[in-house]
Amino acid sequence: MNRIAILGAGMAGFGAAHRLRQEGLDSVVFDQNDYIGGHTVSYAFDDGFVFDDGPHISFTKDDRIRDLFAESCGAHIESHAVVNNHWKGHWIKHPAQCNLHGLPTDLLVDVLRDFVEAGRSEPEEIANYEDWLLASYGETFARTFPMEYTVKYHTTEAKNLNTDWLGPRLYRPDLEQVFRGLLEPETDDVHYITTFRYPKEGGFVSYLDGFKDDAEVRLGHRLVRLDPEARELHFENGAVEAYDHVVSSIPLPELIPMIDGAPEEVVEAAGKLACSQCVIVNVGLDRDDVSEAHWTYIYDRDLHITRLSFPHKFSPHTCPPGCGSIQAEVYFSDKYRPFSGTPEDLIEPVLENLRQIGLVRGDDEVLHTSAWFIPYANVIFDLDTSPATKTIHAYLDEIGVRYAGRYGDWAYIWTDEAFKSGERAAQRVLEDLGTHALPLSPAAEAA
Repeated sequence: MNRIAILGAGMAGFGAAHRLRQEGLDSVVFDQNDYIGGHTVSYAFDDGFVFDDGPHISFTKDDRIRDLFAESCGAHIESHAVVNNHWKGHWIKHPAQCNLHGLPTDLLVDVLRDFVEAGRSEPEEIANYEDWLLASYGETFARTFPMEYTVKYHTTEAKNLNTDWLGPRLYRPDLEQVFRGLLEPETDDVHYITTFRYPKEGGFVSYLDGFKDDAEVRLGHRLVRLDPEARELHFENGAVEAYDHVVSSIPLPELIPMIDGAPEEVVEAAGKLACSQCVIVNVGLDRDDVSEAHWTYIYDRDLHITRLSFPHKFSPHTCPPGCGSIQAEVYFSDKYRPFSGTPEDLIEPVLENLRQIGLVRGDDEVLHTSAWFIPYANVIFDLDTSPATKTIHAYLDEIGVRYAGRYGDWAYIWTDEAFKSGERAAQRVLEDLGTHALPLSPAAEAA
């Protein structure tokens, strides 16, 4: 018998368990919480509102994962994504760089002039995210929009970030698209998310329903020590579990200090990793016509809110009939913008922001408010990230700890990618065992 332990009962953990189950192998999933889901957990309140641990949707183009998730949750809803932005009282279709119609003329002239100039200039070395933005969009747009949002979302300036995380996230329009976006109020949809899916009932965590039987799940197990020599896991509740193989989705800055004998340079590397933290503020209203968008980016530096989502538009079963819901995100980080106080302290400031931008009206009845703190939200890809992550992963490979998920891979990955990351980590376990009769699909291997 091979004792296979999986640390973390989120998307990555269950991805690993599912892959192992395909080979007929048992595993045990440990999680510090008293619920499954990790960062994709959903909370159902007694008043009928359901809020996820931050906004989650499924927009994977991988047919295999799409089918797996659909079968797992039983029924889901597919929607055409509507995304917008708020800037100084203006509502702008997303992405803003090709939807600037109606903004002040002087701003538009400057944006267009700088965009043309950037396109004519000889490309220079891109040393950081700020360089990339200026080269891609020109001075005016870059500094007015994405560089402002960067400070709110990543909690630091664009010049402090690398470009490893970009992928398809920032659209680069051609000159014709910029022109049309300046002159015409309606433009083609070019956002990388066109349609998305969400479970009909139970919140986003319902996508894990069908995977619960892929492994034995032990909740309330917070890891405090990992002994790679004795191959033992020590938990806060006093339990000690032996393992032959282990997959971890625990955030690297937490995992490394718990490993017996971790070299000093690896511990130092873990200390250099930065991750944003998020205060989530949830609001439930007595009407469902709150916004036409599914989510909204807020560029205004003087507003606490960085991003909004509207769960009742994901599924009407996330709130009582006829009601609407808003989830607001406010970002912090230990490294750049420390959080102090309690999450509840931000409820009234967020409500005031929502009134300022017109999403909460004076005659609205606020039926629900709640708030909580998320200690790990998004990886901050500052200039320390790549070398530190390389050092840590090399050490984990050496001691046979297979890592997975957003905070194990230390990558800006979405939920379907986290699930596949768990599968890949399990695949490495199978290769260690010499048992991999069922390889991943070519698409999954390439991901």
